[in-house]
Amino acid sequence: MSAKIIDGKLISKQVLESVAQDFKNLKQKNIVPGLAVVLVGNDPASVLYVEKKQQACKNLGFFSVKISLAENVSEKELLNEIEKLNNDKKIHGILVQLPLPKHVNTEKIIEAISPKKDVDGFTSQNLGKIALGLEKDALVSCTPKGVIKLIESTGTEIKGKNVTVVGKSITVGKPLSLLLLNRNATLTVCDKFTKNLKQKCLNADILISATGKAELITKEMVKPEAVVLDVGTKKIGNKVVGDVVFEDVKEKASFITPVPGGVGPMTVACLMENTLLAAKNSL
Repeated sequence: MSAKIIDGKLISKQVLESVAQDFKNLKQKNIVPGLAVVLVGNDPASVLYVEKKQQACKNLGFFSVKISLAENVSEKELLNEIEKLNNDKKIHGILVQLPLPKHVNTEKIIEAISPKKDVDGFTSQNLGKIALGLEKDALVSCTPKGVIKLIESTGTEIKGKNVTVVGKSITVGKPLSLLLLNRNATLTVCDKFTKNLKQKCLNADILISATGKAELITKEMVKPEAVVLDVGTKKIGNKVVGDVVFEDVKEKASFITPVPGGVGPMTVACLMENTLLAAKNSL
């Protein structure tokens, strides 16, 4: 038995088709969703991510701007740029590409973004709403939102399932945990301090790993028939691998996401969905 592959490219295409359809209705009200991406420095991975986001905007006919700032930009200058974007009526979504240089306080920068334009869903206001179960009133972080859509695409019900999330970053692990709790999962969250990670993973009906540590999750750590979602990416030589030893684990799981082509495309699709939602909310 081999797991069914959860095709993130296909499901992201469906999300984008739905966004395009929705955009037609918005166009009639003369509103074009606008996304501003702020890029600090020229880290190759960050540059590539920004290009993908801008291309997605172009494909949909959204308005997009890229603000490129030097690696040594001051915190004050960055805050000034965000303030300008907060007040720009053509911009509905603001995304600051992470990670930021060490001399910049990331939390301070994220909190400066208007919660109504926080399409990454990282501000305390949006995260707080999710924690209170008010997802409908929030902009939900793109990757966690995409992971939920991928689980739902398999027909797997989250309610009552044992779900283990490995990794508790503010970008994936924490917001994803809140979304899973809102869907009545029985949740275990692990990090580098977790004792007996193998046992925690073996207990999971749904196993999600988001650490960026290459091939951390082996076949011995996966429950037979588990649904496995791999959010991590790591470049080794010319090859991109995930947190999960894909070839081995797919022989044991019922569903599995590949890397690349699994969660990645969903992040961009959900960003477009959030930008459209922010534009609708501006009416």
